[in-house]
Amino acid sequence: MFPEDLNEQQKIRLKKVQDLRDLGIDPFGSRFERSHNALQIHTLFGNHDHDQLESLKQSVTVAGRIVLKREQGKAGFIQLQDRDARIQVYIRLDHVGEFSFNLFKHSDLGDIVGIKGVLFRTKTNELTIKADEFIHLTKAITPLPDKFHGLQDKEESRRRRYVDLIVNEDARRVAKLRSKIIRAFQHYFDSNDFMEVETPVLHAILGGAAARPFVTHHNALDMDFYLRIATELPLKRLIVGGLERVYEIGRLFRNEGIDAKHNPEFTTVEAYMAYGDVTDMMNLVEGCMSFVASEVLGTYDVPFGDEIIHLKDFKRAHMVDLIKNITGVDFFNHYTLEEATALAKAHNVGVEKHFTVGHIIENFFAEKVEKTLVQPTIVFGHPVEISPLAKANSKDPRFTDRFELFIMGSEYCNAFTELNDPIDQKMRFEAQLLQKSKGDLEANEMDTDFVEALEYGMPPTGGIGIGIDRFVMLLTNTPNIRDVILFPHARQKNIK
Repeated sequence: MFPEDLNEQQKIRLKKVQDLRDLGIDPFGSRFERSHNALQIHTLFGNHDHDQLESLKQSVTVAGRIVLKREQGKAGFIQLQDRDARIQVYIRLDHVGEFSFNLFKHSDLGDIVGIKGVLFRTKTNELTIKADEFIHLTKAITPLPDKFHGLQDKEESRRRRYVDLIVNEDARRVAKLRSKIIRAFQHYFDSNDFMEVETPVLHAILGGAAARPFVTHHNALDMDFYLRIATELPLKRLIVGGLERVYEIGRLFRNEGIDAKHNPEFTTVEAYMAYGDVTDMMNLVEGCMSFVASEVLGTYDVPFGDEIIHLKDFKRAHMVDLIKNITGVDFFNHYTLEEATALAKAHNVGVEKHFTVGHIIENFFAEKVEKTLVQPTIVFGHPVEISPLAKANSKDPRFTDRFELFIMGSEYCNAFTELNDPIDQKMRFEAQLLQKSKGDLEANEMDTDFVEALEYGMPPTGGIGIGIDRFVMLLTNTPNIRDVILFPHARQKNIK
């Protein structure tokens, strides 16, 4: 930090840094031991009246950031904010002494301080600490934003999440709830006998999902790698290895667009259950989401925008039936590619050059049905062409034993009865290579090692992937995915 880079307020505060040093005080502090945090004080003593506190003479030692300050001659008040709550502090010159009172007078909003004192209630009945000592801990050189309720530029709040967390109570609420939600996912899977595991982030083969990857290079091996787009194939190798029930909560990376529902780096939980199938996964996703909502929020009824989403008793419907209900087109009929293409054009559904009938069915659903699914709906019966890792349905092999969960028009999970036939799997990968040659940039590559793993025998298995970020959005009533990720990606600011 150089003088020419500073504004006037920063220069004034930097002068205060030197003033502190002249007093023998480290402007950036050292270890400080607290007896309580603000939430503990409110929880333990919030119901005590004036007389009870007076007789209790409860001493506390707290620390936090000054977020409000007002001086009244030889006394003053500050509000200290720590991770979970705020607490008011009252400082009097004749009680703390001249040294501590001068530290208080020269403190600024944003400074981090320690307070030792005794609890009491003010005339307005606010639980307050009467300071015995004011201890400077860290000088804030840059002032907090003028608008205390938050940064006015939403993109700037995402770039400088640390400031957003200081000044925006809702940002802190979402961050803390996210942590609780992830813990609740772990509680659910752990209590259902799943083993939490870790798998590689760097993959030599692109697979496990339909997505464009990020590519990187490993210097020592002199190999290109993909940042993983899914954890699926390594987890299924563990099922082959006999671990039977495994799950992983981890980051995935997809080189795609950014909008309110998509971020190129996001978090999922994937789980695989030997001797299960897609029906078990339907029960699992409803059980899991209901459990997490109940544990974190204490209810199954979750407000989101203008809707109340009921996270119990999920509707289940075949993709083709849903398309028929909306458009009148029945894809249980054996349409040729030409006939399906004509139907798509008649209903203004997009068709690309590499599309099969299965791709057209998927686009009918995406363009005509998805947005109509508000309450949790398990949509099953995906075409085999778009499901290279799912087992074909025994009654109609054009479709797979796969489902996706939709809420408020968005996909929340993807699950299926896993394909465990190595011959069929190899043929599916070959079909994906053909799609890739026709311009499908999201098609899978041939994963020979995975096919060889299946040759050792994988038991019948159900698998599922759940988008944690979107579920956090739902449970926190947050409409943009970038506001539930602490450090979302953003374009660089233009620097002149």
